[in-house]
Amino acid sequence: SGLAGGFEQTEDVITNGTLVVLYHADLEQMKDKVIRFKGRISKEIFSFPGGRRFHFLDPSGNELAIWSDK
Repeated sequence: SGLAGGFEQTEDVITNGTLVVLYHADLEQMKDKVIRFKGRISKEIFSFPGGRRFHFLDPSGNELAIWSDK
């Protein structure tokens, strides 16, 4: 249990980790909100099988994505 149960604490930046992908119908609206709240776009909106998405870094440096089937 606790942090010793499969998690590793590190000060190093982790790249190519798990990408959390959230859903929202209006990508443009969410992109504007991400920027307004100090997020940084790391991959502009692009199409992929099943919809469109963009990636961003939150203020702590974690990469997340938002997708839409619209």
